Amino acid sequence: MKSKDGKPGSNPDKISRAGPMCLMFVVLCGFSFYLGGIFSSEKNGFLSSDSIPTTVNHKDNALVHVQIEPITFPDCGIDYQDYTPCTDPKRWRRYGNYRLNFMERHCPPISERKECLVPPPAGYKVPIRWPQSKNECWYRNVPYDWINNQKSNQHWLRKDGEKFLFPGGGTMFPNGVSKYVDLMENLIPEMKDGTIRTAIDTGCGVASWGGDLLDRGILTLSLAPRDNHEAQVQFALERGIPAILGIISTQRLPFPSNSFDMAHCSRCLIPWTEFDGLYLLEIHRILRPGGFWVLSGPPVNYENRWRGWNTTVEEQKADFDSLKKLLTRMCFKLYNMKDDIAVWKKSTDDSCYNNLTPSSYPPKCDDSRDPDSAWYIPLRPCITITNPDLKRLNLKTTPKWPERLNVATDRVSLVSGGNNIFKHDQSKWKVRVKHYQNLLPALGSDKTRNVMDMNTLFGGFAAALTKSPLWVMNVVSSYGANSLGVIYDRGLIGTYHDWCEPFSTYPRTYDLLHLDGLFTAESHRCEMKYVLLEMDRILRPSGYVIIRESDYFIDAISTIAKGMKWRCETKDTEYGVEKEKLLICQKKLWYSKISQD
Repeated sequence: MKSKDGKPGSNPDKISRAGPMCLMFVVLCGFSFYLGGIFSSEKNGFLSSDSIPTTVNHKDNALVHVQIEPITFPDCGIDYQDYTPCTDPKRWRRYGNYRLNFMERHCPPISERKECLVPPPAGYKVPIRWPQSKNECWYRNVPYDWINNQKSNQHWLRKDGEKFLFPGGGTMFPNGVSKYVDLMENLIPEMKDGTIRTAIDTGCGVASWGGDLLDRGILTLSLAPRDNHEAQVQFALERGIPAILGIISTQRLPFPSNSFDMAHCSRCLIPWTEFDGLYLLEIHRILRPGGFWVLSGPPVNYENRWRGWNTTVEEQKADFDSLKKLLTRMCFKLYNMKDDIAVWKKSTDDSCYNNLTPSSYPPKCDDSRDPDSAWYIPLRPCITITNPDLKRLNLKTTPKWPERLNVATDRVSLVSGGNNIFKHDQSKWKVRVKHYQNLLPALGSDKTRNVMDMNTLFGGFAAALTKSPLWVMNVVSSYGANSLGVIYDRGLIGTYHDWCEPFSTYPRTYDLLHLDGLFTAESHRCEMKYVLLEMDRILRPSGYVIIRESDYFIDAISTIAKGMKWRCETKDTEYGVEKEKLLICQKKLWYSKISQD
């Protein structure tokens, strides 16, 4: 046996004293290392030591809460009034043109993240309230003359004094979007009885189609890429219509498989038959069995339209034949067609998919990739097959709206303890939302139209608000439980996202942001400062934030919020839980003092 200094020999008294001392030393070192991991981190950590100084309060040697020194964030300047960090046109040249890859998400590294406040345009006003906003918005809030000049003959919108007006026109519906949707309802009766509840519009224009469907009980998510001129998604959200930045290019859209009841393309100019049908295969993935794909524009009705398409009738006939063959191979069936609209239905017949093999064209996907994985996941040139254990994903067997809102679907079982959690989640959020509305009467009023639940599980917050004149973007963590499919099964909409990165939207697009324990869940990965700055970017001036967090984080959040010109109040939760608090904030309207370059 060796003594503590490594020399031979023994001393029982010394050994008896040294043992506990060594044990105590190891425990203290471990505890110090644990605290160090909480309060400091590397560059991508929660409260990085090189950005905001941190201190810790102790009381009777117990951990109380995080405190940070006061901080003030500068004005980014008017050049950044429409800044979209992950789809920034100024960075497009860094990426390839292949399949418009440069328009996908390419987020700046942490060293290039902006630590400033994105200002509104000069003359910005509080947005017009819903439902009036569906038909008009303030010109100064989205001051894009290009789209007005280029699309005025198609009646997308027109400028009238201080406002943009939206007459409901479009490239494929010159007689107005309502008549276009009337024809679509005649072709798809399921649009009228609650069977179809969720839809996606690819290449959405100014989202007039999605806006019209809202009046018919169909919740549509409009999708379009960031561009330099048209600002389609910004117009949609300014009108109060659900929308998100995105493009079908090289990666999956940020939605699970079998999500939408209907997908729509109205002259969206997506080359559906190119690249082995890769883009159409993505529509197949996100469309639930029995769901509908609607196409208007080339090559539909080519016999009467080809002269206006700068092509020949032979070319358009060949394109249409190729499209029909490809859809048939993907187990779609032509459901109906009239004038400029063609409708296909995704098969619910297992025999079609059973006949597919890895050598088919397109081939059947193997099981190496989860069909629900959709965060920076490359597109695959194969047909995604629905899990046979999920019997009730079929649109025909899915309860109609609004009954489906409260039904625990098969996909609940994909979440550990899902069925019990689902029932508790429903009742819990009814109580919570009632408490929120007592503290913040604006929630559920015409002051809050575009709402985001930043880290939901089953969409309980949104479900409790379905009778209010608002819509909710339900965000599920790309690192969390696979629950977004359940949200779509309920007839709600949402997206995957990682809050260590900026969100896919323009500045000033949400009236209210809600989060529940986001910093508790993500503090080991995401830096609080950048998450809050991103919240400020996407929140409208005079908009609201409801932060439900451990009291451990509340003081730090309040300090950063004050530096962003937010006014906040700390409130108790509905049951007055001591270790959990509510922070209710409102963003101030201010204007940039830094002139444009």
